[in-house]
Amino acid sequence: MTGAGRSTAAKELEDLGYFVVDNLPPGLIKDVIRLVDDSRGADTPVAVVTDVRSGAFFDSLAEHLAHGATGRHATLVFLEATDEVLVRRQEAARRPHPLQGDGRLLDGLQREREVLAGLRGDADLVIDTTSLNVHQLTDRIASEFGTPEKVRLKVSVVSFGFKYGIPVDTDYLADMRFLPNPHWIPDLRPRTGLDPEVADYVLRQDGAEEFVRRWVDLIAGVADGYLRQGKRFAQVAVGCTGGKHRSVTVTEEVVRRLGERGIEARAYHRDLGRE
Repeated sequence: MTGAGRSTAAKELEDLGYFVVDNLPPGLIKDVIRLVDDSRGADTPVAVVTDVRSGAFFDSLAEHLAHGATGRHATLVFLEATDEVLVRRQEAARRPHPLQGDGRLLDGLQREREVLAGLRGDADLVIDTTSLNVHQLTDRIASEFGTPEKVRLKVSVVSFGFKYGIPVDTDYLADMRFLPNPHWIPDLRPRTGLDPEVADYVLRQDGAEEFVRRWVDLIAGVADGYLRQGKRFAQVAVGCTGGKHRSVTVTEEVVRRLGERGIEARAYHRDLGRE
């Protein structure tokens, strides 16, 4: 999406050693890869930024990214944010939206969402940049693509507060509000789910251990299936009321246990510090 952080993501990939091409018509992707292979070697990673600025050429993107079409394994990353945030970013940049025509900026964004709806559904990784600043988006890109390694599933486990809204880019969602809230314990209220005392309180509640065990079993159980379908990324969201105590603790515990099973997982705490 326009304003969702394409330039930031592209710059970080370039810093990570990728050969980056911006605003490339999809029909030229194979040509670029052939040139990179010939001049820099087939082990040089390539990142192509393409969007609705490519006009009619954009419609052929799915065809040109089809399995085997480029001779490489392709990962499709989709960047998005809420309309409110995208409007604010575009107004700050003082640039019109490529699809707004004579209408409002919001009209252009709505048309863009319609055009990109199918592509978003096919994406291997969807990153919602609504609550991310430039540095956080850079860290996210670096964590996903920073080190060449054997292809395996990468799981992002995100804690959040329901009162701030459910993450739009989640594949699986868990609700921790069935556990007692440490907020009502005076000694625990000012602390967070990263604190050992809070973590101990949350995890020793009735049902907590069984839930975490079954949740990890579920994620581990679909890992191979994701890879068989060509998907290398999954996002799990764990919520509680404010995203400060229960969801943070459970997120950290799920990440730890997934790691014990050999599944690469990282914790992100979206709403920690907002209270």
